[in-house]
Amino acid sequence: MRYKNFDGPIEELIQIKLKEIEEKEQVTILHTIESGSRAWGFASPDSDYDVRFIYVRPMEYYLSLETKKDFIDWELDETLDMNGWDLSKALKHFHKSNATLFEWANSPVVYQTTTWWKEIMAVAENYFSCKASMYHYYGTAKKNASEYLTGEMVSYKKYFYVLRPILACKWIEQKKCPPPVLFQSLVDGVLEDKMKAPIEALVKKKMTMVEAQKGERIDRIDDYIAEKLLYYKQKLNSMEDDREGDWEKLNQVFLAMLKKDFL
Repeated sequence: MRYKNFDGPIEELIQIKLKEIEEKEQVTILHTIESGSRAWGFASPDSDYDVRFIYVRPMEYYLSLETKKDFIDWELDETLDMNGWDLSKALKHFHKSNATLFEWANSPVVYQTTTWWKEIMAVAENYFSCKASMYHYYGTAKKNASEYLTGEMVSYKKYFYVLRPILACKWIEQKKCPPPVLFQSLVDGVLEDKMKAPIEALVKKKMTMVEAQKGERIDRIDDYIAEKLLYYKQKLNSMEDDREGDWEKLNQVFLAMLKKDFL
């Protein structure tokens, strides 16, 4: 896929944009990944690039009293979507066991990373909560099912917006750790054998369809979705809260990062 007047690979353009962000925003980018369908492993021919990054600013930025912006929206069009979170925002969301942030940390498509990010993740991984993450994925699956899978004709891409979080719930239930981002890894790891053939057929169809194209509903997959949504609703009601409440380790890694000479 080409981007406007840029003739090189899109990955090269992303690196150029990241340097541009660092220079103009006076930040250091710690980790940059692909999010969305390209990271999930089933991008359509016209899928855009969803680039997400975590950055840190010089210590002085965090010492003033006024409320500061903790995100950067840099590029948003039909091909390239780039935005990032300040490290302070990321660590606060790790404390909540934010499932989306754990996905950013585990994306199989990494455009840029640092040894500093590895130090951060060595601490942040201790804040993963099975219940909080499963609740996120269950809510995502339920919302997407009711929003996208109710008509006679549906976008096959939207099936994955429901199936992927359902399989993430199943992964968390069985393995008690953050689920992989790649859809095929979820399929290989936890999908029931009886469902593998219809899901593989759906993947093949989706890979050849453009984003807006629709097809007929698939009863076998619809029934599977309904069954799992009911199951995980009941499962969540019986789970105990397993979140880590202490802030100390996150505070320590935040201060350690601010003391480094990034710029």
